[in-house]
Amino acid sequence: MSTPPIATYRIESRHPLLGHLLPGSSFKRLFANRSLAVALAVKSVDDPTRQQVRVVNIANGEVVFETGPAPLS
Repeated sequence: MSTPPIATYRIESRHPLLGHLLPGSSFKRLFANRSLAVALAVKSVDDPTRQQVRVVNIANGEVVFETGPAPLS
């Protein structure tokens, strides 16, 4: 029996995360795959050049991907 992958990445944004690829609770959803988290993050906002979205490694707090004009802090 294999162990399920450990969720390591979280998508963060001040803007609503929407899209047909995401379930309604995706804002709090964690991802084990970095590439999947980044792809879903970009697809989840209307305009990634104007709306900030980022992917954070929850183990160490490192921002592994970020787009948009304003910081989330």
